[in-house]
Amino acid sequence: MRLLVLALAAGLLVGSPAPASSYDERAQAPRTWRVGPDRALTTPSAAAAVARDGDTVLIDPGTYSGDVATWTQDDLTLRGDGGRAHLRADGNDAQGKAIWVIAGDRTTVDRIELSGASVPDRNGAGIRQKGTDLTVTRSWFHDNENGILTGADPESDVVITRSRFFRNGFGDGYSHNLYVGAVRSLTVSGSWLADARTGHELKSRAARNTIVANRISDGDATASYSVDLPNGGRSLVAGNVIVQGPRSENPALVSYGAEGLTHPSRTLWVVNNTLVNQRTSGTFVALAAGARAHLRNNLLVGPGDLTSGPTADARRNRVIGLDGFADPQVEDFRLLPSSPAVDRGVAVPRRLRARLEYTAPTGHVRRPASGRPDLGAYELR
Repeated sequence: MRLLVLALAAGLLVGSPAPASSYDERAQAPRTWRVGPDRALTTPSAAAAVARDGDTVLIDPGTYSGDVATWTQDDLTLRGDGGRAHLRADGNDAQGKAIWVIAGDRTTVDRIELSGASVPDRNGAGIRQKGTDLTVTRSWFHDNENGILTGADPESDVVITRSRFFRNGFGDGYSHNLYVGAVRSLTVSGSWLADARTGHELKSRAARNTIVANRISDGDATASYSVDLPNGGRSLVAGNVIVQGPRSENPALVSYGAEGLTHPSRTLWVVNNTLVNQRTSGTFVALAAGARAHLRNNLLVGPGDLTSGPTADARRNRVIGLDGFADPQVEDFRLLPSSPAVDRGVAVPRRLRARLEYTAPTGHVRRPASGRPDLGAYELR
């Protein structure tokens, strides 16, 4: 009898049915869909019509002109396979919002290029995020009205790494390279945001912001703020190279609380950044009344006041010329041994240190930690 029970439990008896739960698990097992001109699914939108929760969609490199989609599934991975897959709007949109509307939760987007989104309300996005949680890696967003635009979701975490945002914005000041709504958290690292059209390079209403080891540069564009955190929130801006261009339409590089400090935390840490102002005047960090700002070990290049607004807790922020950097003409702000920034920093609480350094064109490496820290976004090697 005992052997019979064991055999039934293991499903070894001929003709014995598999438990219903085993069948359900097999039926719902995640699948991988392949997309490409020479495959059964020729477009990403075709995959959006058949994918289920947990599936992976691998898209062959190439340009998918006019192909737009709404993704409703949860736990999807959408990946360019063997290189970036380019989704070019060419006048089309999903739901009047974007090239991709992502309505499912916990989506990962990797090696995807989205360009040309334009819609009647001037808010066309490469990705319009409507679900909870989004992770974007190794992707490009350019020539859209918004690169990524998210809604408000207090349970959502948005993570962006090793990606590029450039030439996004309608030009009216209400659309941006990257625009994140009132989510729980935003993390951006190892990315390059550049050439926003009148709008901000990065705008976030998140309750918690971690902006580390990026290059944020206007070039010759008419961008506004480089980093805009209009509602405050617990925020760390660390290890970034931020270059405000000569045609920027706003004098501040980093703005905190300009539209009201609505989050419970009003604390901003600005640590070990290289902040470059190419205008004739300006402000490196603009603070709203009530903000609690801590500025440590930043390098300031060009004219302007360190802060505006309330008094900040500022230590070892130094004005410096261009001769202490490797090649500032191409925005290479690594330090030379002769730089007065070497070994001039002060200690910062461990959780707030600049632990990463930006590497071109999109990436980051761990910042060395030995002795007194150097000022700015790079540690001399």
